[in-house]
Amino acid sequence: MFLKSCCVYSCGLLSIVLLVVAIALVVLQVFQNTLYSRIKEEIVLRNGTDAFNAWKDPPPPVYMQFYFFNVTNPSEVLNGERPAVFELGPYTYREYRPMEQVSFHENDTKVSAVNPKTYVFEPKMSRGTEDDLIRTVNIPAVTVMEKFKEHHTISGLISAIMKSQNEELFTTHTVGELLWGYADSLLSTLKKFVPEIEEHFGLFYKMNATDDGEYFFFTGKDNYKDFSRVAEWRGESSLTWWTTNECNMINGTIASTFHPIVEKNEVIYIFSSDLCRSLYALFEKEVNVMGIPAYRFVPPREVFANATENPANEGFCVPPGNCLASGLLNVSVCKQDAPIILSSPHFYQADEKFANDIFGMNPKKEHHETSIDINPLTGILLRAAKRMQVNVFLEKISVFSQTGNVRTLVFPVMYLNESVVIDEESAKKVQAVVNKGNLVINIPFLLMGVAIVLGVVFVVIICRQRVPQVSSYFNMTITRLLLNVS
Repeated sequence: MFLKSCCVYSCGLLSIVLLVVAIALVVLQVFQNTLYSRIKEEIVLRNGTDAFNAWKDPPPPVYMQFYFFNVTNPSEVLNGERPAVFELGPYTYREYRPMEQVSFHENDTKVSAVNPKTYVFEPKMSRGTEDDLIRTVNIPAVTVMEKFKEHHTISGLISAIMKSQNEELFTTHTVGELLWGYADSLLSTLKKFVPEIEEHFGLFYKMNATDDGEYFFFTGKDNYKDFSRVAEWRGESSLTWWTTNECNMINGTIASTFHPIVEKNEVIYIFSSDLCRSLYALFEKEVNVMGIPAYRFVPPREVFANATENPANEGFCVPPGNCLASGLLNVSVCKQDAPIILSSPHFYQADEKFANDIFGMNPKKEHHETSIDINPLTGILLRAAKRMQVNVFLEKISVFSQTGNVRTLVFPVMYLNESVVIDEESAKKVQAVVNKGNLVINIPFLLMGVAIVLGVVFVVIICRQRVPQVSSYFNMTITRLLLNVS
């Protein structure tokens, strides 16, 4: 009997101890901190690690889709009417982007590499071929006209050359030519006088099977939050195109990898050589990608807001004081003075004026927003879509009759959608890590459950022991009452 009582009360004591220990583990986050420490040690750019292999040669397929805006009323545009465009595409390319010439530096705290990108056309994922004809703005001609519009003698000579070559404000070329380059007759002529002029033009000219310069990345060895963060690009730790130090900063990763243990209140920084600047993204919502939990981060409107809405963007006004409206970025300073203006597709998040100026614009969040889905535990990119539109600044230039009576416009040429979704094999590996992590983090709650079960068992046993005693006492009382009555 004594032994039985000891067992019963030991059960009750054990339930209390387990409950106290479990609560302490939850409050102190012991298992969570242990898990995070292990992940921080594992996710480092170091030879032989899964993180390094995935960074060096990312297994998920990346696709680049190009959409062109075909001008349907060029004559009317020259007469001052509203342009009408029709979207064609996508023209889809598989993008290969391995890290090459990899070398470690400074006691393995930094790693240098180049990131060449190769594009291979995917006919089955495209609507059309590279031979499709597109009528669009004559970017070489517009660039030359803008560059020499204040030089009356030179501009008159150039205008005469353009007339002799039948160069107009709009031109027609194939998709392949517009992307990868063609010999432009006007540029070829000007090259005879100015040898340094490049006679070929293409939106991605010399950008296939080439890299954009050498990067130095932090490996994350000293600080996990520095994992794959850009330290230098082309030998510099900052840019020189913009007019303030803040705008010239090189911040964040190149958006292919992120540090582990990502939190909702974080600001995710990204450096994009295509945009010639750094930008940031904020948490929007929780999502699932192939069953794996993820945090979605998106660039807020403030990233491309003008200096009135966001004074931090004043440095992007070039020349100083020449600020565009919100939603636009003038990148002429880093695009050989071509009057290129970048925006989101269909002028999404830009001032309504720009979409209203062009018939055929229909901005939609789900189709035109840039988004990044990151697994918060590992920092692995599960899904992403970088969407960017190339526009050209158009205006009437009196010395060039080719501009006619065109309105002052930000004219859309094309937009791209660079997207990636994690492959099944990689997803299985990430899911396994997430499952193990959940198991480790929930150990205190399992202990808490065991404590509650033991506590219930203890209460039940105690109650069952007391019931016979109460019944015996009740029966004796009834018997005495009956005897007294009789």
